[in-house]
Amino acid sequence: MTHYISAKGLSKSYGDFQALKNVDLNINKGQIVGLIGSNGAGKTTLINSILGLVSFEGELNVMGFDPHSERDELMKEVCFISDVATLPKWIKVKEVLQYVEGIHPNFDPEKALSFLSETTIPMDKNVGKLSKGMIVQLHLALVMAIDAKVLVLDEPTLGLDILYRKRFYDQLLEDYFDEQRTIIITTHQVDEIENILTNVIFIRDGQIIYDASMEETLSTWKVLEPKADMIEEARALSPHRENKSLGRVSMIFNDKDRETLSPFGDVRRLSLSDLFVTLMTGE
Repeated sequence: MTHYISAKGLSKSYGDFQALKNVDLNINKGQIVGLIGSNGAGKTTLINSILGLVSFEGELNVMGFDPHSERDELMKEVCFISDVATLPKWIKVKEVLQYVEGIHPNFDPEKALSFLSETTIPMDKNVGKLSKGMIVQLHLALVMAIDAKVLVLDEPTLGLDILYRKRFYDQLLEDYFDEQRTIIITTHQVDEIENILTNVIFIRDGQIIYDASMEETLSTWKVLEPKADMIEEARALSPHRENKSLGRVSMIFNDKDRETLSPFGDVRRLSLSDLFVTLMTGE
């Protein structure tokens, strides 16, 4: 099975509001996909559809299952972790392990304990008494002890400082990810996941407006800061977008190579966050 997730004409409405509009996408095994969009863009509805939490129109196949009608079977292959603030504060660490063991058939409590043994997290302590860093480590232990083919992370490091966010993603890649798994990450902290993604999907107003590999993205989109006496000549190359800030002009291109642009000024790659702004604010 190459496509772990495949959608065609996927739509979802809540009354008169259409949260998803004829979404087509394919997510393959071995990919780390950033699902990125503004608040209300449709990210949560798309994730909930993939997890079988809402009904939908159109076609959606996840690991060979219809997620809405075959959710019990699907969840044996899928793991979902929301932000670290969602664990109840009153529950003890050892009870978290017992709970996950009871709801996920592919959870290995011994493996989780092995990961936790390398931390200073006390098993008898309530989650609410743990530091944010400890909660990150607890989440990682839960994730890495579940033998799931698809892992969905919804703002998994929300509210954490940059040190713990980096540690979360580094350990996730080192101890969990392999070519047989797929990870989907939704986050507003776009730049810090840029280096771990294999693919990126931008969603706006319920529609996929960009779906590409990071290799293609980094090789296609470029920023030119033209020399003062070359601005008009650079403008004649028809940039996708032109920005002005602090008296400096920058131009964004998606169809010109570095060799074509470099005679006009300094050329650099476009960051993922800048690409997000470019596509989200454009027509």
